[in-house]
Amino acid sequence: MNRSSGLFLHPTSLPSGYGVGDLGDAAFRWIDMLSTMKQSYWQVCPLGPTGYGDSPYQSFSSFAGNTLLISPEKLKESGLLVQSELDDFPQLPENRVDFGAVIIEKEKLFEKAYARFNDTKEFSLFCERERYWLDDYALFRVLKNKNSGLPWYSWDASIKLRFPAALEEVLNAERRAVRYQKFLQFFFHEQWMEIKNYANAKNIKIIGDIPYYTAYDSSDAWAWPELFELDENGKPFRVAGVPPDYFSEDGQLWGNPLYLWEYMKQDGYSWWIRRIKKTLEWVDYVRLDHFRGFESYWAVPASSKTAVNGEWVKGPGINLFNSIRNELGKLPVIAEDLGEITYGVEELRCQAGLPGMKVLQFAFDGNPDNPYLPHNIYTDSITYTGTHDNDTSQGWFDNLTVPEKNRVTGYLGCNESGFLERFLRLAFGSSSRLCIIPFQDVLGLDTKHRMNIPGKDSGNWQWRFTNDLVSIEKLSLVASLTSIYGRSPKMACS
Repeated sequence: MNRSSGLFLHPTSLPSGYGVGDLGDAAFRWIDMLSTMKQSYWQVCPLGPTGYGDSPYQSFSSFAGNTLLISPEKLKESGLLVQSELDDFPQLPENRVDFGAVIIEKEKLFEKAYARFNDTKEFSLFCERERYWLDDYALFRVLKNKNSGLPWYSWDASIKLRFPAALEEVLNAERRAVRYQKFLQFFFHEQWMEIKNYANAKNIKIIGDIPYYTAYDSSDAWAWPELFELDENGKPFRVAGVPPDYFSEDGQLWGNPLYLWEYMKQDGYSWWIRRIKKTLEWVDYVRLDHFRGFESYWAVPASSKTAVNGEWVKGPGINLFNSIRNELGKLPVIAEDLGEITYGVEELRCQAGLPGMKVLQFAFDGNPDNPYLPHNIYTDSITYTGTHDNDTSQGWFDNLTVPEKNRVTGYLGCNESGFLERFLRLAFGSSSRLCIIPFQDVLGLDTKHRMNIPGKDSGNWQWRFTNDLVSIEKLSLVASLTSIYGRSPKMACS
Protein backbone atom coordinates (compact mmCIF):
# COMPACT_ATOMS: atom_id res chain seq x y z
CA MET A 1 0.00 0.00 0.00
CA ASN A 2 1.71 3.19 -1.19
CA ARG A 3 0.77 6.75 -0.26
CA SER A 4 -2.94 7.20 -0.99
CA SER A 5 -6.27 8.28 0.45
CA GLY A 6 -9.94 7.37 0.55
CA LEU A 7 -13.33 8.17 2.02
CA PHE A 8 -15.52 6.41 4.55
CA LEU A 9 -19.22 5.97 3.77
CA HIS A 10 -21.40 2.98 4.56
CA PRO A 11 -23.69 2.03 1.62
CA THR A 12 -26.82 2.58 3.73
CA SER A 13 -25.86 6.30 3.76
CA LEU A 14 -26.18 6.64 -0.01
CA PRO A 15 -29.16 8.46 -1.55
CA SER A 16 -31.97 6.34 -2.97
CA GLY A 17 -35.74 6.44 -3.39
CA TYR A 18 -36.27 3.40 -1.19
CA GLY A 19 -35.57 4.66 2.32
CA VAL A 20 -32.02 3.32 2.60
CA GLY A 21 -28.89 3.54 0.49
CA ASP A 22 -28.64 0.60 -1.88
CA LEU A 23 -26.60 -0.89 -4.71
CA GLY A 24 -28.38 0.97 -7.49
CA ASP A 25 -27.33 3.96 -9.58
CA ALA A 26 -26.32 6.11 -6.59
CA ALA A 27 -23.63 3.58 -5.66
CA PHE A 28 -22.12 3.84 -9.14
CA ARG A 29 -22.31 7.66 -8.99
CA TRP A 30 -20.59 7.52 -5.60
CA ILE A 31 -17.70 5.60 -7.12
CA ASP A 32 -17.53 8.15 -9.94
CA MET A 33 -17.42 10.88 -7.28
CA LEU A 34 -14.53 9.14 -5.54
CA SER A 35 -12.69 9.00 -8.83
CA THR A 36 -13.35 12.71 -9.43
CA MET A 37 -11.86 13.46 -6.00
CA LYS A 38 -8.78 11.37 -6.90
CA GLN A 39 -9.46 8.82 -4.19
CA SER A 40 -8.06 5.30 -4.21
CA TYR A 41 -10.15 3.68 -1.44
CA TRP A 42 -13.74 3.40 -0.27
CA GLN A 43 -14.16 2.16 3.31
CA VAL A 44 -17.43 0.64 4.56
CA CYS A 45 -18.77 -0.94 7.75
CA PRO A 46 -19.50 -4.70 7.87
CA LEU A 47 -21.86 -5.74 5.08
CA GLY A 48 -23.82 -8.39 7.00
CA PRO A 49 -27.55 -8.39 7.81
CA THR A 50 -28.15 -6.16 10.79
CA GLY A 51 -29.77 -7.32 13.99
CA TYR A 52 -30.04 -5.63 17.39
CA GLY A 53 -30.06 -1.83 17.17
CA ASP A 54 -29.65 -1.98 13.37
CA SER A 55 -25.91 -2.15 13.96
CA PRO A 56 -23.66 -3.65 11.26
CA TYR A 57 -21.55 -4.86 14.18
CA GLN A 58 -24.43 -7.01 15.49
CA SER A 59 -25.15 -9.14 12.45
CA PHE A 60 -27.31 -12.23 12.05
CA SER A 61 -24.44 -13.86 10.16
CA SER A 62 -20.69 -13.53 9.63
CA PHE A 63 -21.09 -14.73 6.04
CA ALA A 64 -24.40 -13.37 4.74
CA GLY A 65 -24.96 -9.99 3.09
CA ASN A 66 -27.33 -7.21 4.12
CA THR A 67 -30.25 -7.69 1.73
CA LEU A 68 -31.68 -4.24 2.54
CA LEU A 69 -28.93 -3.06 0.19
CA ILE A 70 -30.51 -4.88 -2.76
CA SER A 71 -31.58 -2.34 -5.36
CA PRO A 72 -35.22 -2.61 -6.55
CA GLU A 73 -34.16 -0.82 -9.73
CA LYS A 74 -31.68 -3.59 -10.44
CA LEU A 75 -34.35 -6.23 -9.78
CA LYS A 76 -36.49 -4.46 -12.37
CA GLU A 77 -33.59 -4.63 -14.84
CA SER A 78 -33.49 -8.38 -14.14
CA GLY A 79 -37.17 -8.63 -15.10
CA LEU A 80 -38.34 -9.42 -11.57
CA LEU A 81 -40.19 -6.16 -10.84
CA VAL A 82 -42.22 -3.78 -12.98
CA GLN A 83 -42.22 0.01 -12.92
CA SER A 84 -45.67 0.33 -11.37
CA GLU A 85 -44.46 -1.67 -8.35
CA LEU A 86 -41.55 0.71 -7.91
CA ASP A 87 -43.85 3.70 -8.30
CA ASP A 88 -46.05 2.40 -5.48
CA PHE A 89 -43.17 2.43 -2.98
CA PRO A 90 -44.09 4.91 -0.21
CA GLN A 91 -42.20 8.14 0.45
CA LEU A 92 -39.68 7.56 3.27
CA PRO A 93 -37.19 10.00 4.82
CA GLU A 94 -34.32 10.97 2.53
CA ASN A 95 -31.81 12.04 5.18
CA ARG A 96 -32.08 9.08 7.55
CA VAL A 97 -32.99 5.40 7.54
CA ASP A 98 -36.27 4.40 9.20
CA PHE A 99 -35.19 0.76 9.45
CA GLY A 100 -38.57 -0.55 10.58
CA ALA A 101 -40.41 0.98 7.64
CA VAL A 102 -37.69 0.05 5.15
CA ILE A 103 -37.73 -3.61 6.20
CA ILE A 104 -41.51 -3.83 5.79
CA GLU A 105 -41.71 -2.03 2.45
CA LYS A 106 -38.67 -3.61 0.82
CA GLU A 107 -39.86 -7.05 1.89
CA LYS A 108 -43.04 -6.46 -0.10
CA LEU A 109 -41.01 -5.75 -3.23
CA PHE A 110 -38.69 -8.69 -2.66
CA GLU A 111 -41.64 -11.09 -2.31
CA LYS A 112 -43.02 -9.86 -5.64
CA ALA A 113 -39.64 -10.35 -7.28
CA TYR A 114 -39.33 -13.82 -5.77
CA ALA A 115 -42.71 -14.84 -7.18
CA ARG A 116 -41.30 -14.24 -10.68
CA PHE A 117 -37.95 -15.88 -10.06
CA ASN A 118 -37.01 -19.20 -11.64
CA ASP A 119 -33.86 -21.11 -10.78
CA THR A 120 -30.89 -20.31 -12.96
CA LYS A 121 -27.58 -22.07 -13.37
CA GLU A 122 -25.89 -19.17 -11.57
CA PHE A 123 -28.30 -19.42 -8.63
CA SER A 124 -27.78 -23.18 -8.32
CA LEU A 125 -24.01 -22.78 -8.42
CA PHE A 126 -24.19 -20.04 -5.80
CA CYS A 127 -26.27 -22.20 -3.45
CA GLU A 128 -23.89 -25.12 -3.85
CA ARG A 129 -20.74 -23.03 -3.42
CA GLU A 130 -22.05 -21.24 -0.32
CA ARG A 131 -23.87 -24.12 1.34
CA TYR A 132 -21.34 -24.36 4.19
CA TRP A 133 -23.04 -21.29 5.71
CA LEU A 134 -26.07 -20.58 3.50
CA ASP A 135 -28.15 -23.64 4.40
CA ASP A 136 -27.99 -22.90 8.12
CA TYR A 137 -28.45 -19.17 7.64
CA ALA A 138 -31.54 -19.54 5.42
CA LEU A 139 -33.12 -21.95 7.91
CA PHE A 140 -32.18 -19.64 10.79
CA ARG A 141 -34.00 -16.69 9.19
CA VAL A 142 -37.07 -18.81 8.46
CA LEU A 143 -37.17 -20.02 12.05
CA LYS A 144 -36.81 -16.47 13.37
CA ASN A 145 -39.82 -15.45 11.27
CA LYS A 146 -41.81 -18.43 12.51
CA ASN A 147 -40.92 -17.46 16.08
CA SER A 148 -42.02 -13.81 15.69
CA GLY A 149 -38.43 -12.57 15.55
CA LEU A 150 -37.44 -14.03 18.91
CA PRO A 151 -33.74 -14.89 19.33
CA TRP A 152 -32.79 -18.51 18.72
CA TYR A 153 -32.04 -19.16 22.38
CA SER A 154 -35.75 -18.55 23.12
CA TRP A 155 -37.03 -21.15 20.63
CA ASP A 156 -38.39 -24.59 21.52
CA ALA A 157 -35.63 -26.86 22.74
CA SER A 158 -35.77 -29.26 19.78
CA ILE A 159 -35.09 -26.38 17.35
CA LYS A 160 -32.82 -24.37 19.60
CA LEU A 161 -30.60 -27.39 20.17
CA ARG A 162 -30.84 -28.50 16.52
CA PHE A 163 -32.38 -31.95 16.86
CA PRO A 164 -32.07 -33.42 13.32
CA ALA A 165 -35.66 -34.65 13.09
CA ALA A 166 -37.05 -31.28 14.14
CA LEU A 167 -34.91 -29.41 11.59
CA GLU A 168 -35.87 -31.84 8.83
CA GLU A 169 -39.54 -31.28 9.60
CA VAL A 170 -39.14 -27.52 9.23
CA LEU A 171 -37.16 -27.89 6.02
CA ASN A 172 -39.88 -30.07 4.47
CA ALA A 173 -42.63 -27.65 5.49
CA GLU A 174 -40.82 -24.42 4.59
CA ARG A 175 -38.95 -25.15 1.37
CA ARG A 176 -40.28 -22.05 -0.38
CA ALA A 177 -39.33 -19.77 2.54
CA VAL A 178 -35.84 -21.28 2.81
CA ARG A 179 -35.30 -20.82 -0.93
CA TYR A 180 -36.47 -17.19 -0.58
CA GLN A 181 -33.66 -16.46 1.85
CA LYS A 182 -31.17 -17.97 -0.57
CA PHE A 183 -32.70 -15.92 -3.40
CA LEU A 184 -32.07 -12.72 -1.41
CA GLN A 185 -28.47 -13.68 -0.67
CA PHE A 186 -27.87 -14.50 -4.32
CA PHE A 187 -29.06 -11.09 -5.50
CA PHE A 188 -27.13 -9.26 -2.80
CA HIS A 189 -24.01 -11.08 -3.98
CA GLU A 190 -24.68 -10.37 -7.66
CA GLN A 191 -25.37 -6.67 -7.12
CA TRP A 192 -22.49 -6.11 -4.70
CA MET A 193 -19.98 -7.82 -6.98
CA GLU A 194 -21.10 -5.56 -9.83
CA ILE A 195 -20.34 -2.57 -7.58
CA LYS A 196 -16.96 -3.97 -6.53
CA ASN A 197 -15.94 -4.73 -10.11
CA TYR A 198 -16.94 -1.20 -11.17
CA ALA A 199 -14.90 0.32 -8.35
CA ASN A 200 -11.86 -1.82 -9.17
CA ALA A 201 -12.15 -0.86 -12.84
CA LYS A 202 -11.92 2.77 -11.67
CA ASN A 203 -8.78 1.85 -9.67
CA ILE A 204 -10.67 2.19 -6.40
CA LYS A 205 -10.25 -0.51 -3.79
CA ILE A 206 -12.82 -1.27 -1.11
CA ILE A 207 -11.91 -1.59 2.56
CA GLY A 208 -14.38 -3.82 4.39
CA ASP A 209 -14.77 -4.63 8.05
CA ILE A 210 -14.94 -7.79 10.15
CA PRO A 211 -16.30 -7.45 13.69
CA TYR A 212 -14.21 -9.28 16.26
CA TYR A 213 -17.31 -10.88 17.78
CA THR A 214 -20.45 -12.38 16.32
CA ALA A 215 -23.90 -11.51 17.63
CA TYR A 216 -25.40 -13.87 20.20
CA ASP A 217 -28.58 -13.96 18.13
CA SER A 218 -26.89 -15.14 14.95
CA SER A 219 -26.83 -18.16 12.74
CA ASP A 220 -23.15 -18.53 13.70
CA ALA A 221 -23.92 -19.09 17.39
CA TRP A 222 -26.96 -21.26 16.59
CA ALA A 223 -25.31 -23.43 13.93
CA TRP A 224 -21.83 -23.69 15.52
CA PRO A 225 -22.40 -23.48 19.30
CA GLU A 226 -19.26 -25.53 19.90
CA LEU A 227 -17.21 -22.46 18.88
CA PHE A 228 -18.51 -20.35 21.75
CA GLU A 229 -18.67 -20.23 25.55
CA LEU A 230 -22.24 -21.56 25.73
CA ASP A 231 -23.75 -24.14 28.06
CA GLU A 232 -25.84 -27.14 26.96
CA ASN A 233 -28.91 -24.89 26.71
CA GLY A 234 -27.20 -22.23 24.63
CA LYS A 235 -26.70 -19.74 27.46
CA PRO A 236 -23.40 -17.87 27.75
CA PHE A 237 -21.17 -18.14 30.80
CA ARG A 238 -19.48 -14.83 30.04
CA VAL A 239 -20.05 -12.13 27.44
CA ALA A 240 -18.02 -9.50 25.61
CA GLY A 241 -17.49 -5.83 26.29
CA VAL A 242 -14.82 -3.26 26.98
CA PRO A 243 -13.89 -1.62 30.28
CA PRO A 244 -14.56 2.06 31.06
CA ASP A 245 -12.92 4.27 28.44
CA TYR A 246 -13.16 7.47 26.40
CA PHE A 247 -16.71 6.60 25.32
CA SER A 248 -18.30 5.36 28.58
CA GLU A 249 -17.53 5.46 32.32
CA ASP A 250 -19.36 2.12 32.75
CA GLY A 251 -17.56 0.53 29.82
CA GLN A 252 -19.58 -1.03 27.04
CA LEU A 253 -21.44 -4.29 27.68
CA TRP A 254 -21.78 -5.72 24.19
CA GLY A 255 -23.25 -9.07 25.24
CA ASN A 256 -21.65 -11.13 22.47
CA PRO A 257 -20.70 -14.72 23.30
CA LEU A 258 -16.98 -15.36 23.74
CA TYR A 259 -15.00 -17.71 21.52
CA LEU A 260 -13.59 -21.04 22.64
CA TRP A 261 -10.19 -20.24 21.21
CA GLU A 262 -8.58 -23.52 22.28
CA TYR A 263 -11.29 -25.45 20.43
CA MET A 264 -10.82 -23.30 17.32
CA LYS A 265 -7.09 -23.87 17.43
CA GLN A 266 -7.55 -27.63 17.10
CA ASP A 267 -8.65 -27.42 13.46
CA GLY A 268 -6.37 -24.54 12.52
CA TYR A 269 -8.99 -21.81 13.03
CA SER A 270 -10.94 -22.98 9.99
CA TRP A 271 -14.01 -20.88 10.87
CA TRP A 272 -11.93 -17.69 10.99
CA ILE A 273 -10.16 -18.55 7.77
CA ARG A 274 -13.48 -19.07 6.01
CA ARG A 275 -14.81 -15.83 7.46
CA ILE A 276 -11.88 -13.76 6.23
CA LYS A 277 -11.82 -15.52 2.87
CA LYS A 278 -15.54 -14.83 2.39
CA THR A 279 -15.14 -11.14 3.25
CA LEU A 280 -12.23 -10.84 0.82
CA GLU A 281 -14.55 -11.93 -1.98
CA TRP A 282 -16.48 -8.71 -1.39
CA VAL A 283 -13.66 -6.29 -0.57
CA ASP A 284 -9.98 -5.72 -1.29
CA TYR A 285 -8.83 -4.98 2.25
CA VAL A 286 -10.26 -5.93 5.63
CA ARG A 287 -10.26 -3.85 8.80
CA LEU A 288 -10.26 -6.17 11.81
CA ASP A 289 -12.46 -4.43 14.37
CA HIS A 290 -11.38 -4.54 18.04
CA PHE A 291 -7.97 -5.93 17.13
CA ARG A 292 -6.84 -5.82 20.76
CA GLY A 293 -9.21 -8.75 21.43
CA PHE A 294 -6.85 -11.05 19.55
CA GLU A 295 -4.22 -10.33 22.21
CA SER A 296 -6.56 -10.07 25.23
CA TYR A 297 -10.32 -9.61 25.47
CA TRP A 298 -12.59 -8.27 28.21
CA ALA A 299 -14.77 -11.07 29.63
CA VAL A 300 -17.78 -10.07 31.74
CA PRO A 301 -20.01 -12.44 33.78
CA ALA A 302 -23.23 -12.96 31.84
CA SER A 303 -25.33 -11.72 34.77
CA SER A 304 -23.60 -8.31 34.89
CA LYS A 305 -25.51 -5.09 34.17
CA THR A 306 -22.42 -3.12 33.12
CA ALA A 307 -18.97 -3.97 31.78
CA VAL A 308 -17.13 -2.68 34.84
CA ASN A 309 -16.59 -6.03 36.58
CA GLY A 310 -14.85 -7.93 33.83
CA GLU A 311 -11.35 -9.32 33.40
CA TRP A 312 -8.77 -9.49 30.65
CA VAL A 313 -8.36 -12.97 29.16
CA LYS A 314 -5.61 -13.97 26.73
CA GLY A 315 -6.66 -14.25 23.08
CA PRO A 316 -5.21 -16.50 20.34
CA GLY A 317 -2.28 -14.20 19.60
CA ILE A 318 0.07 -14.65 16.67
CA ASN A 319 -0.87 -18.32 16.31
CA LEU A 320 -4.16 -17.31 14.67
CA PHE A 321 -2.51 -14.95 12.19
CA ASN A 322 0.15 -17.50 11.28
CA SER A 323 -2.60 -20.03 10.54
CA ILE A 324 -4.51 -17.52 8.41
CA ARG A 325 -1.36 -16.53 6.52
CA ASN A 326 -0.49 -20.17 5.86
CA GLU A 327 -3.90 -20.62 4.20
CA LEU A 328 -4.44 -17.26 2.49
CA GLY A 329 -0.97 -15.81 2.01
CA LYS A 330 -0.10 -12.15 2.67
CA LEU A 331 -3.00 -10.54 4.47
CA PRO A 332 -4.58 -7.32 3.13
CA VAL A 333 -5.66 -6.49 6.68
CA ILE A 334 -5.81 -3.32 8.79
CA ALA A 335 -5.77 -3.58 12.58
CA GLU A 336 -8.29 -1.43 14.48
CA ASP A 337 -5.91 -0.91 17.37
CA LEU A 338 -7.88 1.74 19.27
CA GLY A 339 -8.94 1.78 22.90
CA GLU A 340 -6.80 0.51 25.78
CA ILE A 341 -3.72 -0.58 23.86
CA THR A 342 -0.89 -2.33 25.68
CA TYR A 343 2.61 -3.24 24.66
CA GLY A 344 1.34 -6.77 23.98
CA VAL A 345 -1.25 -5.51 21.48
CA GLU A 346 1.36 -3.41 19.68
CA GLU A 347 3.75 -6.36 19.63
CA LEU A 348 1.05 -8.60 18.11
CA ARG A 349 0.22 -6.05 15.44
CA CYS A 350 3.88 -5.80 14.49
CA GLN A 351 4.35 -9.58 14.51
CA ALA A 352 1.33 -9.95 12.23
CA GLY A 353 2.68 -7.21 9.94
CA LEU A 354 -0.53 -5.16 10.02
CA PRO A 355 -0.90 -1.38 9.80
CA GLY A 356 -2.76 0.28 12.67
CA MET A 357 -5.11 3.26 12.96
CA LYS A 358 -4.42 6.85 14.04
CA VAL A 359 -7.45 9.05 14.81
CA LEU A 360 -6.76 12.79 14.91
CA GLN A 361 -9.68 13.52 17.26
CA PHE A 362 -7.79 11.55 19.91
CA ALA A 363 -4.59 13.59 19.49
CA PHE A 364 -5.18 16.76 21.47
CA ASP A 365 -4.92 15.90 25.17
CA GLY A 366 -2.02 18.30 25.64
CA ASN A 367 0.65 15.60 25.66
CA PRO A 368 3.25 16.27 22.91
CA ASP A 369 4.02 12.52 22.90
CA ASN A 370 0.40 11.59 22.12
CA PRO A 371 0.70 8.79 19.50
CA TYR A 372 -2.14 10.27 17.43
CA LEU A 373 -0.45 13.62 16.87
CA PRO A 374 0.83 13.75 13.28
CA HIS A 375 4.44 14.39 14.30
CA ASN A 376 4.34 11.04 16.19
CA ILE A 377 2.53 8.96 13.57
CA TYR A 378 4.49 6.14 11.95
CA THR A 379 4.30 5.44 8.21
CA ASP A 380 2.80 1.97 8.46
CA SER A 381 -0.59 3.25 9.60
CA ILE A 382 -3.86 4.77 8.46
CA THR A 383 -4.76 8.27 9.61
CA TYR A 384 -8.43 9.12 10.15
CA THR A 385 -9.94 12.45 11.13
CA GLY A 386 -12.56 10.33 12.93
CA THR A 387 -14.40 7.03 12.54
CA HIS A 388 -18.03 5.93 12.49
CA ASP A 389 -17.89 5.85 16.31
CA ASN A 390 -16.73 9.47 16.60
CA ASP A 391 -18.64 12.69 16.23
CA THR A 392 -18.13 14.48 12.93
CA SER A 393 -14.94 16.52 13.12
CA GLN A 394 -16.83 19.82 13.03
CA GLY A 395 -19.21 18.53 15.71
CA TRP A 396 -16.27 17.35 17.82
CA PHE A 397 -14.58 20.73 17.60
CA ASP A 398 -17.78 22.66 18.32
CA ASN A 399 -18.22 20.68 21.56
CA LEU A 400 -14.72 21.29 22.90
CA THR A 401 -14.10 23.70 25.76
CA VAL A 402 -12.39 27.00 25.00
CA PRO A 403 -8.98 25.80 26.29
CA GLU A 404 -9.33 22.61 24.22
CA LYS A 405 -10.21 24.59 21.10
CA ASN A 406 -7.19 26.82 21.68
CA ARG A 407 -4.99 23.74 21.95
CA VAL A 408 -6.29 22.45 18.61
CA THR A 409 -6.11 25.76 16.74
CA GLY A 410 -2.67 26.41 18.21
CA TYR A 411 -1.42 23.17 16.70
CA LEU A 412 -3.18 23.84 13.41
CA GLY A 413 -2.12 27.47 13.22
CA CYS A 414 -5.57 28.86 12.47
CA ASN A 415 -8.58 30.51 14.04
CA GLU A 416 -11.82 28.68 14.80
CA SER A 417 -13.40 29.47 11.44
CA GLY A 418 -10.50 27.82 9.63
CA PHE A 419 -10.53 24.66 11.74
CA LEU A 420 -12.02 22.08 9.36
CA GLU A 421 -9.89 22.78 6.30
CA ARG A 422 -6.73 22.76 8.43
CA PHE A 423 -7.87 19.54 10.09
CA LEU A 424 -8.32 17.88 6.70
CA ARG A 425 -4.88 19.14 5.67
CA LEU A 426 -3.48 17.59 8.84
CA ALA A 427 -4.87 14.20 7.83
CA PHE A 428 -3.75 14.35 4.21
CA GLY A 429 -0.32 15.65 5.23
CA SER A 430 0.33 12.95 7.83
CA SER A 431 3.13 10.45 7.33
CA SER A 432 0.66 7.53 7.18
CA ARG A 433 0.63 5.71 3.89
CA LEU A 434 -3.15 5.96 3.82
CA CYS A 435 -5.58 8.52 5.17
CA ILE A 436 -9.34 8.00 5.31
CA ILE A 437 -11.87 10.82 5.70
CA PRO A 438 -15.51 10.23 6.69
CA PHE A 439 -17.73 11.81 4.05
CA GLN A 440 -19.41 13.96 6.73
CA ASP A 441 -16.05 15.72 7.18
CA VAL A 442 -15.73 16.32 3.46
CA LEU A 443 -19.16 17.95 3.57
CA GLY A 444 -18.35 19.96 6.71
CA LEU A 445 -21.29 18.59 8.70
CA ASP A 446 -21.99 19.02 12.40
CA THR A 447 -23.09 16.70 15.22
CA LYS A 448 -26.59 16.19 13.79
CA HIS A 449 -24.98 14.10 11.04
CA ARG A 450 -23.13 11.71 13.33
CA MET A 451 -23.41 8.00 12.39
CA ASN A 452 -23.07 6.24 15.74
CA ILE A 453 -22.86 6.98 19.46
CA PRO A 454 -21.29 3.92 21.18
CA GLY A 455 -23.40 2.60 24.03
CA LYS A 456 -26.60 4.20 22.75
CA ASP A 457 -29.26 1.53 22.21
CA SER A 458 -31.27 3.14 19.41
CA GLY A 459 -31.13 5.89 16.83
CA ASN A 460 -27.73 4.96 15.43
CA TRP A 461 -26.64 4.03 11.89
CA GLN A 462 -29.43 6.11 10.33
CA TRP A 463 -27.51 8.94 8.68
CA ARG A 464 -27.78 9.45 4.92
CA PHE A 465 -26.45 12.22 2.75
CA THR A 466 -28.65 14.07 0.30
CA ASN A 467 -27.39 15.52 -2.95
CA ASP A 468 -28.01 19.10 -1.85
CA LEU A 469 -25.22 18.71 0.73
CA VAL A 470 -22.65 18.07 -2.01
CA SER A 471 -20.89 20.95 -3.73
CA ILE A 472 -18.15 21.17 -6.33
CA GLU A 473 -16.19 23.38 -3.94
CA LYS A 474 -16.09 20.69 -1.24
CA LEU A 475 -15.17 17.92 -3.65
CA SER A 476 -12.51 20.08 -5.28
CA LEU A 477 -10.87 20.77 -1.92
CA VAL A 478 -10.43 17.05 -1.31
CA ALA A 479 -9.07 16.53 -4.83
CA SER A 480 -6.64 19.39 -4.30
CA LEU A 481 -5.42 18.13 -0.92
CA THR A 482 -5.01 14.65 -2.38
CA SER A 483 -2.68 16.03 -5.04
CA ILE A 484 -0.81 18.47 -2.79
CA TYR A 485 0.12 15.77 -0.29
CA GLY A 486 1.12 13.12 -2.82
CA ARG A 487 -1.87 10.82 -2.45
CA SER A 488 -3.39 11.00 -5.94
CA PRO A 489 -3.89 7.71 -7.85
CA LYS A 490 -1.01 8.33 -10.25
CA MET A 491 1.25 8.16 -7.20
CA ALA A 492 -0.62 5.36 -5.43
CA CYS A 493 -1.00 1.68 -6.05
CA SER A 494 -1.97 -1.31 -3.93
